[in-house]
Amino acid sequence: MTGWVARRVLQMVPLILGITVVLFAVIQAAPGGPEGALLESGRFIDPEVIEAYRQRLGVDEPIPVQYVGWLGAAVQGDLGVSFSTTRPVAEMILERLPATLELMGASFLLAAVLAFAIGTFSAVRQYSWFDHLGTGASFLGIAMPVFWFGLILQLVFGVWLGWLPVAGRGTVGASGLGDHLLHLVLPATVLSLRYVAGWSRYLRSSLLQALRADYVRTARAKGLPESVVVGVHGLRNALIPVVSIMALNLAGLFSGAVITETIFAWPGIGRMFVQAMFARDYPLLMGILLLGSVMVVVFNLVADLVYGLLDPRIRYE
Repeated sequence: MTGWVARRVLQMVPLILGITVVLFAVIQAAPGGPEGALLESGRFIDPEVIEAYRQRLGVDEPIPVQYVGWLGAAVQGDLGVSFSTTRPVAEMILERLPATLELMGASFLLAAVLAFAIGTFSAVRQYSWFDHLGTGASFLGIAMPVFWFGLILQLVFGVWLGWLPVAGRGTVGASGLGDHLLHLVLPATVLSLRYVAGWSRYLRSSLLQALRADYVRTARAKGLPESVVVGVHGLRNALIPVVSIMALNLAGLFSGAVITETIFAWPGIGRMFVQAMFARDYPLLMGILLLGSVMVVVFNLVADLVYGLLDPRIRYE
């Protein structure tokens, strides 16, 4: 197991390196540049001033030279300095990361609990009214735009009913846990909606297949309680393909936070990413995209490791 994990980690290095090459090239190919914010002001700016500004930021060099310089610094933990704030990118990311991880964790937990409950009950009670209701709700959740659903929740629960706050991570002057959790309810609900819909359908399909297997019939023939048959023999085997989807979607939670954090003014990395795009802040964009890429690769490794825990037949060599 240890040797297999070590090999996988080593394989991540060239993969992440290739990802950084693509990301750097795409960012540099985007129209405009860090001087775009100056030009959009509508004032006349001397071209010499613009060129001096580009030289000061280091974006006048050829793209390969810029990439090599960025990569050399990134290997040492230096992701550069933000163009818009002149602060270290790594410092800015670490400052916003707890808020994003909190939102991701709450959304993942909420989505997992609801998806397991809906998917399991739908499979056990196939073609019941609950199964049909869950199927319809899942299709609606997958098709519903996240930004629209977030605005509707803000309007209903924040404006009309006044039950929940519509923005921010906490009320100014209030530092209690209850106030913080109230601010977390709406963004976590919006971010988890699509995953509840998808995971519950995957689990239902996988569990239905597992419940028709010979080992489940044998377990029932032995007189085992239905809860044991479903929970131990059926659900454990049904989780194997679902875990892969959930692990991959963990990285999707990070990218989905971009829209959710913007709608609810949640002070996380997703909101900072949007601000960096408008400011053409190349170092900050690269730092955030690198973090998201590493998450995708790491979560794939976690999914493979969880397979071995769920299915003893899987061996890593």
